Amino acid sequence: MSQLICWLLVGLVHLVPALALFRPALITRLYGVAPESPVFLLMHHRAALFLAVLVACVWAAFDPGGRKVATLLAAISMLGFLFLYISYGRPASLGTIAIVDLIGLLPLAWAGWHAFQP
Repeated sequence: MSQLICWLLVGLVHLVPALALFRPALITRLYGVAPESPVFLLMHHRAALFLAVLVACVWAAFDPGGRKVATLLAAISMLGFLFLYISYGRPASLGTIAIVDLIGLLPLAWAGWHAFQP
């Protein structure tokens, strides 16, 4: 049961950014990127990638066979962002996202540890 909850929590971390695929106005709200900016297209595509991570996490919640891959996908997403966030001097405008990812690492660590146990 704890793994189910952890996977759903990790999926929840990726839910709002994934919703930007269907509600592009969220891109401006979350990241401050104007719709007329060429970066907007990249951020819209990024939302599709977040949807893939979300789907992997929900799948892992119910299918133990997908948990190793989901662990790697979510870890790359979350740790990758945190590494870049720190590398770029911790921009204040992205602080909330960094905090959510940092908190999300706790359930990911628990679920990932179980995913790789024999």
